[in-house]
Amino acid sequence: MIFASNNAGKIKEIKEILTNYEIKSPKEINIKLDVEEDGNTFLENAVKKAKALYDMTHQPVIADDSGLIIEDLGDWPGINTNRFLGENKSDREKNLAIISRVNKECKNRNAKVICALVYYDGEQLIFSEGVIDGRISTEPRGKNGFGFDEIFEYNNKTLACLLYTSDAADDL
Repeated sequence: MIFASNNAGKIKEIKEILTNYEIKSPKEINIKLDVEEDGNTFLENAVKKAKALYDMTHQPVIADDSGLIIEDLGDWPGINTNRFLGENKSDREKNLAIISRVNKECKNRNAKVICALVYYDGEQLIFSEGVIDGRISTEPRGKNGFGFDEIFEYNNKTLACLLYTSDAADDL
């Protein structure tokens, strides 16, 4: 299967989860995936990526779209979580911008992570959406994960701390 993402962190994660399958990234099969994520929901964006990559390869595809929803900010950054600062900004820059805005504008730090995951093989479209309720941390913590994992807390630990590897023992 092909995983419709250019995000190295997501590709690594999906390969670690789906060990019974051979998962390839677009880059590994010499395809440039450039799909405008202009849907109104995470699910719409995931479906759009899956169908676009299937149309290029005619191979089964897995695609996702995910992001943060911060209640006190009107569900911002939402579907624009990866793009709200523009192109070529690091995860750390985006995370510090989120923390700064939450510090200035929010009465509470409540947030959600939403992930829509899609499988598409040209005939079947199978999808699911998951939600984790948590909060935005006051500072980045943890060495694992990617994206907003170092600022999203679940049970008082950031996802970057919960994603345990031997390298993360100091974070636990």
